[in-house]
Amino acid sequence: MKKARLTFLGTGTSQGVPMIGCGCEVCRSSDHRDKRLRSSVLVDYDGLKLLVDAGPDFRQQMLREDVSHLDAILLTHNHKDHTGGLDDIRAFNYLEKRATEIYCEPYVEESLRLEYGYAFAEKKYPGAPEWNVNNIDDKPFRIGSTEIIPIRGRHYKLPVLGYRFGNIAYCTDMNHIPEEEFAKLQNLDHFIINCVRYGRHISHFSLEGAVETALKVGAKHSWLTHLSHQLPRHAVLEKELPPEILPAYDGLVLE
Repeated sequence: MKKARLTFLGTGTSQGVPMIGCGCEVCRSSDHRDKRLRSSVLVDYDGLKLLVDAGPDFRQQMLREDVSHLDAILLTHNHKDHTGGLDDIRAFNYLEKRATEIYCEPYVEESLRLEYGYAFAEKKYPGAPEWNVNNIDDKPFRIGSTEIIPIRGRHYKLPVLGYRFGNIAYCTDMNHIPEEEFAKLQNLDHFIINCVRYGRHISHFSLEGAVETALKVGAKHSWLTHLSHQLPRHAVLEKELPPEILPAYDGLVLE
């Protein structure tokens, strides 16, 4: 099995942590692991540098990790906290003199065409971002000679995708994974799953549901992402979890 290297660029919810105006214990924490940008990961896999989602913190995340090249951006779905930074692709267009490859489902492209109409215009405004959109579904696809395996999930009623890169799988913004998809999640070194809070949530796994799903997948290590300030501080949360399941944090690297 090919090995991947994954860097957590952001591990927070749509509002990030700390949340604007909040004075709770988590938002006021001085632990760097409790400072969470919007959820995204950078994956080095089979010679490719791949980004999963480009939310509003995209520019900050690219600068923090000193990223000067991307082979492609894979989108999980069309919500703003996962697509809101796509205008900043312009920097890569300028440096690499080419359009950026984006992989997403057709409904996500439709949403991008509405939100970023100027990027799809027949006569583009000078300096508009240059994208080459590739439509995918839940079937394996290739970027060059490298196979990527999408994982189908549901984000309330919205169909979303997670992705498997060799020994690592990343599943954010889901509260349901169909039974047939678990065959794609066997024999993992690392499984990443979203978790917003204790108790049922309409569109995300709860802590209880995330732990149950991670134990079912049975990876060597599982990591929680898309964490909100409704969960305890990182140092407290990790003590509540089974030893093979831990909260992720911004800047954490998995190999």
